[in-house]
Amino acid sequence: MQISEEMVRQIILEVLQQTPTTTTATKNPGVTVPPLSFREIGTAKAGTDRNEVVIGVPPAFGTAMTKTIIDIPHSDVLKELFAGIEEEGLKARLVRVGRTADVGAIAHDAAMLSGSGIGIGILCRGTAVIHQRDLEILQNLELFPQCPLVDRDVLRAIGRNAAKYAKGEHPTPVPTRSDPMARPKYQGLAALLHNKETQHVKLGAPSVELAVQR
Repeated sequence: MQISEEMVRQIILEVLQQTPTTTTATKNPGVTVPPLSFREIGTAKAGTDRNEVVIGVPPAFGTAMTKTIIDIPHSDVLKELFAGIEEEGLKARLVRVGRTADVGAIAHDAAMLSGSGIGIGILCRGTAVIHQRDLEILQNLELFPQCPLVDRDVLRAIGRNAAKYAKGEHPTPVPTRSDPMARPKYQGLAALLHNKETQHVKLGAPSVELAVQR
């Protein structure tokens, strides 16, 4: 019998439902989330507004993939990031980075396009980075590598801190929890999600500015 990716995914989801954890996963793993409706504004250009933070997302975000590894809909991901930025009096700009599914590269591209020089990169599964324009790709301001621990509160705090960096402040980094069970529990599912995400990458594709249609 051939084992498909979907069969492996279902097995992993069943294990997730049966395994206790301290992470903030939702009670309905596997729930279907409808795709977001995006309007493409055009090829993303470098901004000049120092009061903006650019959020960079990979090509599958909100379309082929619609929720994080702990079932937060991508619409809510953007809602929390935007809200955190706006709470600090700044505004967010959304960009799809089509050339890569590497969160550091996405965040760096976002920072290069940002008028303030600050960008946020977030993958479909929830891994996130706050980046600054004059840093190397493998450097960053804040890294959130354990996607099962990136919940709504963390997302909003990421938005707030990104905005504070954009204002020239030096905020206390967003507290990062540590759950030793997160890696063994979610590693298989994370690998499947990464594989799916990279299938939508188009090398050399330009970044596109997006608006979310309500």
